[in-house]
Parts: sequence; C-alpha cells; structure tokens
Amino acid sequence: MSVVGFDIGNENCVVAAVIQRGIDVLLNEESKRETPGVVSFGEKQRLFGSAAVASATMNPTSTIYQVKRLLGRRFDHPKVQDDLRLFPFGTSEGPDGGILIHVQYLGEQHNFTPVQLLAMLFSHLKQTAEKSLEAPFKDCVIGIPSYFTNLQRCLYLDAAAIAGLKPIRLLHDCTATALGYGIYKTDFSDKGPSYAAFVDIGHSDTQVAVVAFAPGHMKVLSHASDSNLGGRDFDEVLFRHFAGLFKQNYNIDIYSSRRACIRLRLACEKLKKVLSANLEAPLNIECLMDEKDVKGFITRDEFEKLSSDLLKGIAEPCQKALIDSGVAVEKIQSVELVGSGSRIPAITRVLSSVFGKEPSRKLNASECVARGCALQCAMFSPNFRVKDYQVEDSQPFSIGFCLLEDGPIHALPNGVLFPKGHSIPSEKVLTMCKSSEFQMEAFYVDEHELPPGVSPKISIFKIGPFPVADTESANVKVKAVLTLDGTVTLQSAFLVGGSVDEPVMRSNPDISSGSMEAEFENQSPDAEISAVDKHFASKPFSASYNHNRKDKTMARLALPIDECVLGRTTDTEFLKATEAALADQDYKVEQAKEKKNTLESYVYETRNKILSTYKDYTSEPEKAAICEKLQQTEDWLYEDGVDESAHVYADRLHDLKKLVDPIKYRYKENESWQHAVNTAVDTIKECQIAARSLTDNEKETVLAECTNLEQWLRGATQEHDLQPKYDDPVICSRDIEESAKKLREFCRHKLNAKGYHGGSDDNAYSDHKSKGDDMQVD
Repeated sequence: MSVVGFDIGNENCVVAAVIQRGIDVLLNEESKRETPGVVSFGEKQRLFGSAAVASATMNPTSTIYQVKRLLGRRFDHPKVQDDLRLFPFGTSEGPDGGILIHVQYLGEQHNFTPVQLLAMLFSHLKQTAEKSLEAPFKDCVIGIPSYFTNLQRCLYLDAAAIAGLKPIRLLHDCTATALGYGIYKTDFSDKGPSYAAFVDIGHSDTQVAVVAFAPGHMKVLSHASDSNLGGRDFDEVLFRHFAGLFKQNYNIDIYSSRRACIRLRLACEKLKKVLSANLEAPLNIECLMDEKDVKGFITRDEFEKLSSDLLKGIAEPCQKALIDSGVAVEKIQSVELVGSGSRIPAITRVLSSVFGKEPSRKLNASECVARGCALQCAMFSPNFRVKDYQVEDSQPFSIGFCLLEDGPIHALPNGVLFPKGHSIPSEKVLTMCKSSEFQMEAFYVDEHELPPGVSPKISIFKIGPFPVADTESANVKVKAVLTLDGTVTLQSAFLVGGSVDEPVMRSNPDISSGSMEAEFENQSPDAEISAVDKHFASKPFSASYNHNRKDKTMARLALPIDECVLGRTTDTEFLKATEAALADQDYKVEQAKEKKNTLESYVYETRNKILSTYKDYTSEPEKAAICEKLQQTEDWLYEDGVDESAHVYADRLHDLKKLVDPIKYRYKENESWQHAVNTAVDTIKECQIAARSLTDNEKETVLAECTNLEQWLRGATQEHDLQPKYDDPVICSRDIEESAKKLREFCRHKLNAKGYHGGSDDNAYSDHKSKGDDMQVD
C-alpha cells in the first residue's frame, strides 16, 4: 500500500510518496515535479495542468485557477470581490452566499462550486500518482494553510472524498515543513528545546510558525499568517507598473482585454524571477494588443520601491508569531525560508531584520510541504516503520461554544473552549443541567483573527430529544473534540443520572435554563496515536485524563447529536459533484483522440510501405485501390472526420486493414519461408543421424521418411521461387513447419520404441540428437 502527501498550492501542486525507504516527489505525465493547479473546460473535455495553462490564452473565460482561495468564502465580501476582479472567468453568488463559477462546457453553461473544481483537481492528481506508482491508493495526508477555518477544512475533506481519496488528516503547511526538518535533524540538545521559525511565502499567502524541537518530539508554539500577501502580489505590482507604462507609451488599455492581461501577468511573473538573480531586466511582448509589440525595462531597485508596502507586510506575521509563541527572538536558532514566492532578495533582508539572523534555505522551497505530508502519512500507516516522533500541532484560532437560547457558556472564559494555540487533537467535556432537547453553536471567538470573507460561525448541534419524559433537570455530559484535521465537533452526549462529584468551574447559577458546569479534560500525549488507531484499526477515539475524581457508578444514556456545519456540502450537492460522469466524458474524448491518431498514423505508414517495403508484394490493381482508399481516408480525417467518436475511427481502420492485411501476410510469409526451409533441412539431418542407432528395418523406414520430406521440400521451393511475390503462396511456411514436426515425431517414436524410456519424448529425442552430434564430430 502506498502512502501519499498532497500539497495543493494556489498556483502549483506537488504530490510526494514514500517509495523504497525514502520520500520521492512523483512526476506527472510531462515528467515534471510540479503540476499547475488549473482546470480548463473545452468544447468536449476538461484539461488539467500544463495543458490547461496552454489553453488559458485562447479560452480564458473557462479556465479556472486559484480555486483554493475561493473555497468557503462569501461572495459579497469586499476582499473576495477584489480577488474575483482579477479572474477572467465569470462568477456569481450561490444560494448559500458562497461563490459559483460559470464555464462553457459541452455546448452549454455550467455552474460549479469551488469544492467541485477542487475535487476535479484532486481526481486528476490521484490518477497521475497512481500511474506513477503503478498501484491504486486512497490513504493520504493533505497540506492546508494554517488560517483555514473549520468550514474550509470540511470542504477540503469533501473535495477529497468526491475524488475517491481518504485523508488520514489535514496538516498545516508549516507543520509539514517542520516535520520534514526536525525528524532528520540529530543535533538537538537534551538540555532544553531548540527553537526554529518557518516562513512559508506562497503564491498568495504568507504563513509563519515558531516550533520547539527536542529529540523525538516537536511542538508548534504559534501560527501566524497573512492570507492576502504572497508572490502574486509582487507580480501584480509589476503588472500595474507596466500596464500604466504601456498606456502612456503605446496608448493601449491592457485592462480592456482579458487575453492581454493574462499574457502580461505571465510575462511579469517571469520578469520577477529574472530580477531575483539580476539587477535589471527587460520586458518584451510581441503583439500584446492591437497588433502592437511592447517593450519595457525595470531595475531591481525600482521593483523594490514599488513593493515597499508588501515588504513591510511580510514582517507583520513574523512579529505576531514571535509574540504568540512567547519565545524571545534571540532564542530562535534557525529561520527556514520556503515557498514559491520566497526567492525575492528583498524578502531575505526583511526577515534578517526581524529575526536578527540570515534565513536558511536548506529545505526544498517547493516540495517540503508535500514531503512532510507523505512522511506524516507513513508515520500513521501500519505498513511502514518510521522512527518514533511525536508531532504536536496547535490551533490557530480561539473556538467557543454557546447555547443558542442562552448565549455563551459562562463557565468558559469569554465562551472559549479551545483557546488559540491549544494542542491538536484535544477533547473537553461540558456538563450541564437540561430538561429537554437543546442546541449548541460553535463559533470563532475573535472575528478579527480570521481571513477576510469568512464567517465566524462554525456549526450548530442539536442534542436530543431526551429518551425519557422527565420534566426535571438532568445532568448532560457533552464531549467536544478538536480533531486531527483542526475541525471541531461534538463526539458524544450522555444523560447522566446521579450527582456529579468532580472538580468543576461553575457557571452563573441564575441562568434560566438551569445550572451549567464545564469540566476541562486535557488531551494526553497518546491522543494522536488513538486517532491513528481509529483510522486503521477502527478503534474508538480515546484519551487518558489526569485529574482527580471519585469514581461513581452512574446511569449513562446516549443522546442523539445532529450536526450542521454552516456552508458545508450537502448530501444532494455531494451526489451531484461526483466525478464519474465528467471523467467518463473525458475518457471518451481521449479514446476518440487515440483512435484518430492511430488511424492517421496507419494511413501514413501504410502509404510509405506500399511504395517501398510492400512494393513487390502488391499487384498494380491492389496498389491503385489501396492508395485511393488511403487518400480518401486522409481527406476525411481533415474534413468531415475531424470530430468523430472512437468507434467511427475504429471502423475506418478496420476497413483499411482488410485491404492491406493480405499484402502484409505475403510479406511476412516470404520473410519466414526461408527460415522454415532451413529448420526443415536441419530436422532431416538430425533424423538421419539419429537413425544410425536403430535396427536396419527401422533405420530404412526413418531414412525413407526423410527422403520423402526432402523431395517434397525441393519441389515446394522450386514452385515458390517461380511464383510472383504478389500472389498468395500455395504452400506456406506453416505447411513446411508442420511437415518437419511430423518427421520429428515419427523419428522420436521409433527411438522410444527401441527402449529409451528414461524421460519424456523430448528428452529421448534430445539424447539421440546429442549422441549423433558427438558421433559426427568424431
């Protein structure tokens, strides 16, 4: 079984797998290590990766990219609208307030959600990985940004499920990078933790994590991020600069042409990479717009001045991560810089000023997340032996719970159940007095911590109805779980009889619904192992708790929990988003292309052979008929047969083969004729030598058969030489092979009848053959 790690970047995707006791990045169909995260909808099929990128210029309105940024965000938010204005494809608001993406596909307009498009991308990457691994798989670990909310994490899981994947967990990008860094490092001190900062500057975001390392253990102390600051923003600075320059110098409005915008953005992205290694760089684009060639020039200093606000923004999440971690900057022993947007020299200077040391680039900037995810997947899998290493991640946002009819739970400080920085995974138990069915809501406590355009509401839980008709208040124990994926849920609810004899934090006793208590039960270090057991061995999630209590026998009655994650994919949407129908359409189109290419190749190859290789084996009438048929087929391929189904191309190929196969048979028959004759002559000689050990009567019988075959073979050869090559042979090589076989069997029978029973017939014949050879040599 293979274990795989996915890094779905905003621009490119990387897939890594554990292979041959190491971690390898899997190559795509173009033998590249990165696959563009682009989906393009053509007239009859979808295109992915580089093929989709190539079609973006000609088909911009139906080529979708950066779908990761649109996941779980509200359409009407101003920041979301700023993003949508940069895209050439059409969008609108969905029924749930999310984003719908419009494309032209199969001759009509289709509306897809970001989850559906992400599922298509997952499905393509899964197929590519299975081809590379030559084996199917489902288990994987997927990297996600630390700023993803509960809804976005759930939608990621939905997209993976639609694609046929089974994620073991979602892993924060910086945590995956830190895992790949720490597990191989052997120089950590036993006297205390070693601290490192990881800065991941991606295509559209910046993430920072401060991590404490010890032998066999790592703990993420803090996460900080800016979801709207990445490499593409530096590209946009260059784009706006040159758009204004070309407006002034060439009187062209780049913003009025989607195609011109795409071409200029691609050119600016390449220009940024050139400026990372050079102090100045030119920009030349032929026929950008209105049939005008444009030229530009910029220095690195000018680029950095234009990007000064962005460079200041890089420092903010770094400083925030340091403050949240509680680690002094001088204790940070290493700063690891990764991400596709991290290669700008000015960013290195900014990080040096914040951390007081030069950032290190020991890790592969583009592949470290996928490698870390694959390593985490191997650690969870029972099929791989990985050294003991504990990974303790942290929650980036504070999560609170409230009763819908009463407001926040007063026993919890500010309603916070899982504070920011809390360990993942974790469990806590709430105990409250209730007399009937009730509802609870999970929410993010501080809306300002969230990325723009996402809702602070997480989910609503309906607990009940109670199985007994009792109007008196009863104790209800509710277990809240912060999962390995960073999502929050209520795992169980029990109606508990008897008194609660435990240390608790009591809430306001004047709450109208009755008294409520909250007990905090912290996660043990073994909770992650228990979650792994749950995935692979179907064991229940368990964690040990270290607090004093008096054990009492209490009646426990399970209560049903109905969970509604606000904005998550519904069952109906999940069924509609299945990949089967779309994948089947792609398969049909690919099959038609393959059959068409086969037919086209056959036409050209056959025409060439008819005039060269098969020339002597084709009569003039046959040559004329075949050449005419080939020409008709070629004309049809480029006219009426440009777009046909696979079976139509297959039928055309079958008709051509019926004409050409007889000629092909004559050619092959002539090639094998001489070989068959030589084999028959050798058989005659071998039988003549083997007959020396027989009695006179049997010897004469065998020699007579050899003479008969020899005479028949001589006559067949004369007839074959006189016959024209373009006529079908009267005696074929198979006839000669059968005659030689009969002689061999006859001779073998005579030898075995004499008393050679030491083995099979083949062995007996072989023994005589070898003895005869020895006698001949003597």
